[in-house]
Amino acid sequence: METQRKVILDELNGWKRTHHCAELTLQNDGQEVCLMGWVQFRRDHGGLIFIDLRDREGLTQVVFAPEVNKDALEKAHILRSEDVIAIKGLVRPRPKDMINPKLKTGEIEVVVKDFKILNNSKTPPFLIEDRAEVSENLRLKYRYLDLRRPYMTKNIITRSKAAQSVRSYLNECGFLEIETPILTKSTPEGARDFLVPSRLNQGSFYALPQSPQLFKQLLMFSGFDKYYQIVKCFRDEDLRADRQPEFTQIDIEMSFVEEEDVIQMAEGLIAKLFKDILNIEVNLPFPRLSYAQAIEEYGLDKPDIRFDLKLKDITHIVQNSEFRLFKQASLVKALKLPQGAKLSRKEIDDLTELVKIYGAGGLAWIKIKDNEWQSPIAKFLSEEEKQGITNALDLKVGDIVFFQAGNPEIVNTALGYLRIKLAEMFNLIPKDTYAFTWVVDFPLLEWDEEEKRWVARHHPFTAPKPEHLALLEKEPEKVLARAYDLVLNGHEIGGGSIRIHTQDLQNKMFKVLGIDSQEAEEKFGFLLEALKYGTPPHGGIAFGFDRIIMLMTKAKSIRDVIAFPKTQKATCLLTEAPSKVSSRQLRELGLKVKEKK
Repeated sequence: METQRKVILDELNGWKRTHHCAELTLQNDGQEVCLMGWVQFRRDHGGLIFIDLRDREGLTQVVFAPEVNKDALEKAHILRSEDVIAIKGLVRPRPKDMINPKLKTGEIEVVVKDFKILNNSKTPPFLIEDRAEVSENLRLKYRYLDLRRPYMTKNIITRSKAAQSVRSYLNECGFLEIETPILTKSTPEGARDFLVPSRLNQGSFYALPQSPQLFKQLLMFSGFDKYYQIVKCFRDEDLRADRQPEFTQIDIEMSFVEEEDVIQMAEGLIAKLFKDILNIEVNLPFPRLSYAQAIEEYGLDKPDIRFDLKLKDITHIVQNSEFRLFKQASLVKALKLPQGAKLSRKEIDDLTELVKIYGAGGLAWIKIKDNEWQSPIAKFLSEEEKQGITNALDLKVGDIVFFQAGNPEIVNTALGYLRIKLAEMFNLIPKDTYAFTWVVDFPLLEWDEEEKRWVARHHPFTAPKPEHLALLEKEPEKVLARAYDLVLNGHEIGGGSIRIHTQDLQNKMFKVLGIDSQEAEEKFGFLLEALKYGTPPHGGIAFGFDRIIMLMTKAKSIRDVIAFPKTQKATCLLTEAPSKVSSRQLRELGLKVKEKK
């Protein structure tokens, strides 16, 4: 148990803060000021005591000196880190040998005339500084302390400023900020819903919205032709570094628009955001890749275009190979890493384990040496095949080539993530670079092998390209969507589409998806009814706000840009949510918990 210090706490009693702790400069020399904040460090230097006083903006050095107030100096000996104090004093220049160029306030200090101890602190479980190595679980348990660290404080301030920038841009463009319900109806949108039992309607449930998709469309039907909100969304899915069960979206919808209108608006928003927050001028318009091109060259539909490693289809070169895996495969792709032959066998084994995460059975490779191709598979390749691969990949001595063969989805995904890993290992990714690209012309549908039916790649309200309408019922695999994703440095930061706005086409879409009229009426009846009353053409986009802030701040996880996030197991270590509730609450809801065996 920590010994409690005997500290007599003061009240403000009319004291008013005049400046924050990163505001004072030499221009304030001789000025009497009042600062309030937390004790970062206390340093006793003989007859002087120095305190680094901290608030959300930064630090100011304050000095307790006997010639100014001897009683204050004596009282200051009791101060500890994270005590909350208020000081009144005079601003003066620091001695030249004590100037700290790393601080905004590094040329001045405040000599204390009087001070109050507003609250004392027990010893924190970790140091309130960025260089402290602290486990994430401990940080999340004491999040209110973690948020005091300058790194976290800066991230949250950046997030606030970014939200203001977004609102400023959209307001200037004539958008209306309109709230939509949090308690709503469960509708299939790709992920599991979080369900909320109703006490007043026992046996029935609300769902927390995965997105405001249906409501923002209904707002278009209502005549509010430009809508937005910065909104909470909820998905009960497996988590990773850039996912949370509750996350924030910049949700936007517009009437009487086509793809170009939404894309231009979105580019303007991103340009303003990066200028306002990072003072970076982004080049417009952003480049565009078709979905097919992104998969062909990068393996993923969220390509990182900051570096130039690209995949190469060599199926036609090795289709008659003696190497059985190549010969039997529907797709064979290669990825060349220039001068990568120095990779050790241990490193190649580690890369093999990486691709297995994405369904690959293994990883074939060849090192290009002076007089030979070094690889377990080299003996199965003819000279003609070697020459074909050399020409296709422009191979040089010292290169290494990695291969994947088989199921196209596994081949592309495995090599796509291998490409990123190799770029990280060989420092191929330029620092401080933001590379945007649109990915367009997505397939409207994808085949669900487990359910043996077509499912919507985005959502069931995405419109097909007009020239593909005739293919929708007979050749759905060929239909492209009027959809677009914005990708930044290999992360999808936004996605949207032009929506279906006629009842006839929406019913056709449900039919292709295997949703019969009864199910459609049960789940989307209100939308289908609304489509009968003159709905305008409309479309929109939603940006992942947490993910954008993560990339702008160079955080490693969106948990570092959310004030109170959940763990990867969707738990809150601070509040210990989710938690059990009383039997009385369950009875009121008409529920009974079945204990898991």
